[in-house]
Amino acid sequence: MLEVKDLIVFYENMIALNNVSIKCDKGQIVGIFGSNSAGKSTLMYTLSGIIFDIRKKEEMRGGERISVFGKIFYEGEEITHEEAPLRARKGIILCPERRRLFAESSVLENLKIGAYLVDTKKAKENLEYVLTLFPRLKDHLKRQAGFLSGGEQQMVAIGRALMADPKLLLLDEPLLGLSPFYQNIVVRAIKEIRDSRKISIIVAEQYARPIMPIIDYGYIIENGSIVLEGKREELLNNPDVKSAYFGV
Repeated sequence: MLEVKDLIVFYENMIALNNVSIKCDKGQIVGIFGSNSAGKSTLMYTLSGIIFDIRKKEEMRGGERISVFGKIFYEGEEITHEEAPLRARKGIILCPERRRLFAESSVLENLKIGAYLVDTKKAKENLEYVLTLFPRLKDHLKRQAGFLSGGEQQMVAIGRALMADPKLLLLDEPLLGLSPFYQNIVVRAIKEIRDSRKISIIVAEQYARPIMPIIDYGYIIENGSIVLEGKREELLNNPDVKSAYFGV
């Protein structure tokens, strides 16, 4: 479904991604694991096309130059230099790090913003699905998003992405700042989204322990490079992964 070949991203004179190659087949959950500043968010921005919006803003204010090399294929079509709106229309939807909700708008308004690519009927169906997936939100639809807990805000952020009817859902640090209780809710939701909707998912996460058991395939990224990859069982049984992410 998605294949990335030899992806390189430069920020001015700093290399953020160095010859990164990954794949996500249809219906898979793929994990990208690494510490802060490993390159996870840059990878997600590049897969979603948002990197080109960032590049434009940097150019306008005379900031750092951003260069992208390599190839990205989606459903057999090269989309390497396509911008985010085109990718979104093809079904590639990003749920960004730190949620990025409209704090003064209601939960329902935030969810409806995600439905701008679909018709009214599909938007209604997707809203029903989101509220089934996260029933806790039913009692907060009229509440301002900024007054929700971090876990509830993450539910809204994932729900907003689902409102766009994704084929490939990109989740950037969905567990960031969440309590173990909400981490469990989000992890169960990720698996449910794949199982019930057959949506392919790439999740970039620093906290590998909760996510690792639900992935089909995973990659470990360090300093912008993929240093290890394998199926779930291979990573869970790897002594280096156990030491780095499970403290064993």
